[in-house]
Amino acid sequence: MTRRAFLSSLAAVTTYLGVYRLAGAGDVQQPGTPRRIGVLLAALSPESKEAQAFTAGLLDLGYADGRDVIIKWRTANGDYTRLPELAADLVQRKVDVIVVQGTAAAQAVKRATSAIPIVMAVVADPVGSGLVANLAHPGGNVTGFSTMVVELSAKRLQLLKETIPRLTRVAVLGNPATQYYSKAVEDLKDAVPSLPIELTFVIARTPEEFSPALSAASRAHTQALYVIDDAFFVSRRAMLVRLASKSRLPAIYGFRLYVDEGGLMSYGPNYADMLRRSAGYVDKILKGAKPGDLPIEQPTKFELVVNLKTAKALGITIPESILLRADEVIR
Repeated sequence: MTRRAFLSSLAAVTTYLGVYRLAGAGDVQQPGTPRRIGVLLAALSPESKEAQAFTAGLLDLGYADGRDVIIKWRTANGDYTRLPELAADLVQRKVDVIVVQGTAAAQAVKRATSAIPIVMAVVADPVGSGLVANLAHPGGNVTGFSTMVVELSAKRLQLLKETIPRLTRVAVLGNPATQYYSKAVEDLKDAVPSLPIELTFVIARTPEEFSPALSAASRAHTQALYVIDDAFFVSRRAMLVRLASKSRLPAIYGFRLYVDEGGLMSYGPNYADMLRRSAGYVDKILKGAKPGDLPIEQPTKFELVVNLKTAKALGITIPESILLRADEVIR
């Protein structure tokens, strides 16, 4: 190396170290430093099978927690009032991307930051809830999955009718505090003309309103219960399933966790698969993709789960046609 070349190299190193000291060692992303991923769950626990599917999805893509990435888990356990605080905490920790489960969680994070990329793992209606402009070109800092599939409402009612052929009156339990509620009600009303079923709508915004809502359903002589998807309901699923059983109301849900707790049946997207696939969005963002340029996708896997023990307790014989289509039968 010539003396001139040596002096030039020394000057470059000196300049870099000066910039490094000005910025502060903690503000410079070092080679090999794990990227930070925030995960905000509206209802699920970090230990749940569904949440851990996200970790497995990252591992499939070469990201090991603690080595390549550090995952910061936060859960509201169905308490929507905690979401703004949890979202702000993740933003203050300067994570590189935030993955959210639940519409309310996504809204809380979007209000907290317009800079950190947000990946929706499970969100019902991102356009209707104001999270994105449209599905093909979401824009802004939000992308991910939408679980809003119009045919789902009709499909669930059809499954109830096929399971209980004499069914004519169904109670629909929902939470008007969530923006998806009005859309779900609209879809259900659109599905009714194709089925000789009368719907009775009952509401619950708090756990204390579960019992009065189901009592109202009983007074209306409904024969079954349809539960609209809601993170708050999921977090209180054991209580809700117990009250439905006490009211002798066979119920269909959108999430298999209800059936694991003793609910009769569920039909809906495979949420573990959606959380696993959301790792793909994270991978693209960490590699430089802008979330607003990544189209929003819909679920590709749906599952029908039936609990035969609950059917027997309710005096219901599940038709063979349902059992043959079920992805899982709890005996």
